[in-house]
Amino acid sequence: MSREGSLTLDRGLALLQAVADSGEQAATISELAVAIGASRAAVYRLLVPLSERGLIWRDGTKVRLGVGVLRLAGQVLPQLREAARPVLRELAEKVGATAHLTVAQGDHAQAVAVVEPSWTNYHVAYRVGSMHALAAGAAGRAMALRPGAPDRWSVSTGEIEAGASGVAAPVRGVPGLRASVGVISLEPLASDEVGPLTVEAAAKLGEVLRS
Repeated sequence: MSREGSLTLDRGLALLQAVADSGEQAATISELAVAIGASRAAVYRLLVPLSERGLIWRDGTKVRLGVGVLRLAGQVLPQLREAARPVLRELAEKVGATAHLTVAQGDHAQAVAVVEPSWTNYHVAYRVGSMHALAAGAAGRAMALRPGAPDRWSVSTGEIEAGASGVAAPVRGVPGLRASVGVISLEPLASDEVGPLTVEAAAKLGEVLRS
């Protein structure tokens, strides 16, 4: 790819990100031009191929994400589950508790992959697709932990399910992904032992997703 083509691709991706960042409020052409540091004319040119692929939808000077993004997103979760499964299996067997990968969906946390331990007499049945507020439970709060902060993992008790304990650590270094890896158990979890295991598992998953 030529340098000019690379710059065009970079600006097109930046434009798509700017449209996504506008959230429910549709962005205007002028706002997008400021966001990516380009002229209005350049924004109009970049919008053409994105619109043809259904990635954006224009309503006059307003721009929103298009349904084509949903088609792409539909392919992401199965691949994410496949990448996470070996990491979660190892974690579940080590801890003897249900392991999960949880991602942020707006102001909610959603479990997208779950692996149950094979050797326990009983364990938490945690359903893929389960959602709860980001501020509730270890999985959601772990995503808010900053790099270098004293707390490397988050702990919760009885917040998502009565009597259940959870420990989770954030997945770092994967652009565009807010996620955590954790475990949930009906038995109390020794956070000083389980916490480092969730940190290790989250780091492994991050490496897999970046490779």
